[in-house]
Amino acid sequence: MKEFFDNFKLEQGIELILEYGTPLVKALLIFVIGRWLIKRLLKLTRKFMLAREYDITLEKFALNLIKWLLWILLIISIIGTLGIETTSFAAIIGAAGLAIGLALQGSLSNFAGGVLLLLFKPFKVGDTIEAQGITGTIKEIDILQTKVVTFSRKLAIIPNGPLLNGNIVNFNSEGILRCETMIGVSYDADIPKVLETLRRLCT
Repeated sequence: MKEFFDNFKLEQGIELILEYGTPLVKALLIFVIGRWLIKRLLKLTRKFMLAREYDITLEKFALNLIKWLLWILLIISIIGTLGIETTSFAAIIGAAGLAIGLALQGSLSNFAGGVLLLLFKPFKVGDTIEAQGITGTIKEIDILQTKVVTFSRKLAIIPNGPLLNGNIVNFNSEGILRCETMIGVSYDADIPKVLETLRRLCT
């Protein structure tokens, strides 16, 4: 009788190992391989962005976003391998994303504008621009806003959404800033001499 119970326990143990051990091994393999793939993909993405000379702010944000998305997908895959229903997790993540999107609608517009500004670079730090009725020098470009120092030494903070959707005049893009001014001279003045004097003053 004791031998029967020992064999029964052994069979139960083997069944438990086969039932739960295999998914655990698969989950462990997925975790190890997935972690390696995430690190590899992030390394390649960093090299690509460095080669394209993307802004450091955009680089850090994009890498963090990609890392978190990949880790979420990896965790969901591991949970599914263990036999846990993942449909509810996907629904929760989708509902949370929708709620956050509705709550941060204005901020998401500024965020999208910031990403496009950092990608297409219509201006850079140090450039003098005119936008949204403000003229000044770019001090800092963030994901959500751009800081401009006006000629009167005031700090203007412009949301990136309206900034990108409006007209932007970059005074530094062509390398030479041209200025027009009116100079009056008398009718009996020596015009060639006046022009020569003005040219000498400009050089």
